[in-house]
Amino acid sequence: MESTDPRTVGLSGERLGRIGRWMREHVERERLAGASLLINRGGETAYFDACGHLDREAQSPVTADSIFRIYSMTKPVTSVAAMMLYEQGAFQLDDPIARFLPEFENMEVLVGGDADNPQCEPAHTLITMRNLLTHTAGLTYHFFMASPVDALYHRHGISFNAPDTELGDMVTRLAGMPLLFHPGTRWNYGVSTDVLGRVVEVISGKPLDRFFHDEIFEPLAMHDTGFGVTEAQRDRLATMYTSSTRMPPPRIGPQPTELPPELTGGLTEFNNPAGGQFHAPVTMFSGGGGLTSTIGDYLRFCLMLRNGGELDGARLLGRKTVEFMQMNHLPGTMEDMGEPRFNSSHMGAGLGFGLGFAVVLDPALAETMGSPGEYFWSGMANTQFWIDPEEDLIVIQMAQLMPSSLLPMRRELRSLVYQAIVD
Repeated sequence: MESTDPRTVGLSGERLGRIGRWMREHVERERLAGASLLINRGGETAYFDACGHLDREAQSPVTADSIFRIYSMTKPVTSVAAMMLYEQGAFQLDDPIARFLPEFENMEVLVGGDADNPQCEPAHTLITMRNLLTHTAGLTYHFFMASPVDALYHRHGISFNAPDTELGDMVTRLAGMPLLFHPGTRWNYGVSTDVLGRVVEVISGKPLDRFFHDEIFEPLAMHDTGFGVTEAQRDRLATMYTSSTRMPPPRIGPQPTELPPELTGGLTEFNNPAGGQFHAPVTMFSGGGGLTSTIGDYLRFCLMLRNGGELDGARLLGRKTVEFMQMNHLPGTMEDMGEPRFNSSHMGAGLGFGLGFAVVLDPALAETMGSPGEYFWSGMANTQFWIDPEEDLIVIQMAQLMPSSLLPMRRELRSLVYQAIVD
């Protein structure tokens, strides 16, 4: 991958070397099989490094065109798709989603009981498009297993990584589940963006994969991004791994009262029964987590956002729309909305949420280096990106370790990147 001299964009080459040593230490200690990382500043790629293997058994190296399952880094793409339709006047943020998906008109909220005997009441308000874009709809994930609603999702097979299932059918089944809370009253990470993807299908009249291809991937020349890899791409798809020595910490919880065990190393291939979902042809187009991509392709998506909705003459969004997406659309922080320690980190305090990604409001409260106005998200298999408008900085990191909470990569990497800025 072509890169510029980091000194020309205010980065220290010597200090950037710490990032490569950090990545290689994780690989050498068998915490990761392989990883790649890219830093772009001022629109110029100033750093790219890759180490380790796509597949440890085959000893195939990680390269610039390696393909990764990006899971929840799909969500910003789906949010951009929705906002492209917003710009066409197809909806307003306060529109109830029942306007497009009538099955969500009479939702109920769990107020007591358990999965065997749920006690519900009618939702006080309808779910809106803003609720979907900001994860305040009352939806959740089946794998959290932190509430009776999670258990009901699991029991009824509400999963958007299920192969041989179509998006519309799963969304209809989801509408039969109770909500975790009344829409707009709390923040909870869940399948909202999958439902948003279905709204995109209904409004556009196109399957989500076709809309993505025609309106986003082709205009941005993201030729290695899609819902699943082709036969010709399979050799470039990274194998998924997990730790053979440590269980992940809980997703949500109080401040720790004891030292967590260190990830000492040791990897085993992750046995995912739904892993075939990433091999074309795919029928479930998960707008919340179904894409595969390369670090170079995702850079083009980030550059489009950095440029205010345009890249190389292809304009997807207007500048004011992108600015609107980057604003905090919560009434307070994620902590104020019930998430003091999301994903086993201080990922709640000091953070808001825009239309498709988290937004840094106060780096000191977030206890992570960065700038106010930075927006970001990550994927559950250890991929992440962030865009810092104040520093004109884009950072993308790719690996395949399930789940990402096993390693504090996000916070460690921010320290390593920001310490390299010297202008």
